[in-house]
Amino acid sequence: LFSWHPLLMALAFSFLMTEALLIFSPETSLLRSFSRKIRVRAHWALQLLALLCALLGLGIITYNKHLNGKGHFVTWHGLTGLLAVLYAGGQCAGGVLLLYPKLMKNWTLAKLKLYHATSGLVGYLLGCASLMLGMCSLWFTTTVTGASWYLAMLCPLVTSLVIMNQVSNAYLYRKRSQH
Repeated sequence: LFSWHPLLMALAFSFLMTEALLIFSPETSLLRSFSRKIRVRAHWALQLLALLCALLGLGIITYNKHLNGKGHFVTWHGLTGLLAVLYAGGQCAGGVLLLYPKLMKNWTLAKLKLYHATSGLVGYLLGCASLMLGMCSLWFTTTVTGASWYLAMLCPLVTSLVIMNQVSNAYLYRKRSQH
C-alpha cells in the first residue's frame, strides 16, 4: 500500500502539475498552436487530475500510517506535503474564479490571472519542496542510492526553475514594465 504514495505524489506534482503549467509556455508546450481556450481547459483538466492523485496519495499514506500505528504529519516532509495538497485544493478553487470571472465583481481579469499564476507558483514550489524532503527520507535514501539519488533530486529543482522563469516572464516582468 505504501508504494502507491510516492508514485501518486510524483505523478501529481512532478508530471501532471508541471505539464499543466507548461501548457502556457510559448517555448515548450505541445499545445501552443491551439487556442487559449483549449489550453485553459487542458490546464484545468491536468490540474484537477493532479489534485485527485495528490488527494489519493495523501489518503493512502494516512491510512497506511494508521494501519501501522505510526504518527503522520510529524516530519517536515509530512507537514509540507499536507500543506502542498491543501494549497493545491485552494488553488484549484481559485482557478474556478478564472473560469467564471464575473463571480469576482471588484477584480479585473488581469489581476485574477496575475494572482492565480503567482500563488500557483508558490504552491508548485511547495509541492516540489515536499518531494525533495521525501527524497531525504530513510525509505528513499535506502531505495535510491548514488548518482540516481542526485538525479532524482535534480528533477524537481530544474522543473522549479523552469516554471519560475515561465511565470516571471509571463506575468511579473511584463506587468512591471507596463507600469
